[in-house]
Amino acid sequence: MEEKTTVRTSVNRQHKLIMQNRSAGNITGICDVVSFDESTIVLDTDMGLLTIKGKELHVSRLTLEKGEIDIEGNIDSLTYSSNESLRRSGESLFTRLFK
Repeated sequence: MEEKTTVRTSVNRQHKLIMQNRSAGNITGICDVVSFDESTIVLDTDMGLLTIKGKELHVSRLTLEKGEIDIEGNIDSLTYSSNESLRRSGESLFTRLFK
């Protein structure tokens, strides 16, 4: 029997971040939304965890099937990390909502 392993791939999906005037952004290559509130959005992307900090942050559009998200608000910082332990231990927002 063949053993199957789960591998993160970005098949036909590029990670792209477009920001307009630090008040709106479009991000592609999203795998999952780890958490979000008005001051912090944490996204699991094809390039690692992306933490967005600011004020009055709002997710205006989310399409996980396409790996796309649109955000609005006062964006103060964008930080990438490859923290695998946080990625593995954290449940996604949608997993927690639909328990």
